[in-house]
Amino acid sequence: MPLCKIVVYSSYTATASNALAKNDYIFKMKDLATFNRGAHQIQMEKPSPEQPSASQPKVQMLTISEEEAGQRIDNFLLRICKGVPKSHVYRVLRSGEVRVNKGRIDQLYRLVEGDVVRIPPIRMAEVSVQVVPKQEFPILFEDKHLLIIDKPAGVAVHGGSGVSYGVIEQLRASRPDEKFLELVHRLDRETSGILLLAKKRSALTNLHEQMRDGVTDKRYLTLVHGDWKNARQHVKLALYKYTTADGERRVRVQADGMASHTIFSLKKKYKDFALLEAELKTGRTHQIRVHLSASGFAIAGDDKYGDFALNRALLKSAEGRGALKRMFLHAHQISFTHPETGKTVTVNAGLPKECEDFLRSLILD
Repeated sequence: MPLCKIVVYSSYTATASNALAKNDYIFKMKDLATFNRGAHQIQMEKPSPEQPSASQPKVQMLTISEEEAGQRIDNFLLRICKGVPKSHVYRVLRSGEVRVNKGRIDQLYRLVEGDVVRIPPIRMAEVSVQVVPKQEFPILFEDKHLLIIDKPAGVAVHGGSGVSYGVIEQLRASRPDEKFLELVHRLDRETSGILLLAKKRSALTNLHEQMRDGVTDKRYLTLVHGDWKNARQHVKLALYKYTTADGERRVRVQADGMASHTIFSLKKKYKDFALLEAELKTGRTHQIRVHLSASGFAIAGDDKYGDFALNRALLKSAEGRGALKRMFLHAHQISFTHPETGKTVTVNAGLPKECEDFLRSLILD
């Protein structure tokens, strides 16, 4: 008689045979008589047909909104297809599986409002749901195109690199009806002051063009340690970005780096410090901090490029000065052309109280 595979569900245990300790065993049909009939449930094992998974990827048909119009199809897909490797997204694009209005397109195609985009089945990474606390920040300017806030020191502008969320995530959480909200530029976590956000994609692209063309005017106030001499000083030092062994992003002066230009103007001299206004002619990562450090003038409280012994001393007040528990770098003014009206907009943000208090504690030169 042919062998038959069965599954036996029972509380029975057989010490005489190690094989019977298993739940799944091949018996001859005659061996079944050794079990008490009716005391055991015997079920013939049958292969169960595969059920379609609820998470099985499907074709998506997406209609482009006004806020999404103007961006390239590859950038749109990279944003939509969270967790999908960039190489796979481009491979799908090259294969022609992505269609716009039922036609093939290349990766340079710019989306138009009303376009219908076909996205083929792509398995997305599982996205963990994270609760981001709602947060509003002091508003310096707002209309239907732009939002300009005064960011406090110690707050990241976006999540990543060990930070769960930042300004942009918190603002989106507090404004769920805002269809589009994106950072126009960034500020270091330790830097306070003016931060621009776009409420329309057209405003975002327009302001990015202005920044690339160098027509925006961004100015910062900073306090350096040392005897600053010149009323106006140009610093042109090429900056090179690199990553440390522990994954931290850093910048150093290096001949083959990116051309960088900052103009520093002396605002006030103190006994051991100088208050400067920094005018950015280029917008490199950590530009002001590295230009000053390389020139021999560390920013007070700078924990990356500053004077670490000085920073420790500044944490407590001493004779002739108060305490400073942050980096003294503040984005205090920006001028740009409004992307809709074409008029010049200038926005200012006064120094935070902790910086004002520290300045008042210093002895004038």
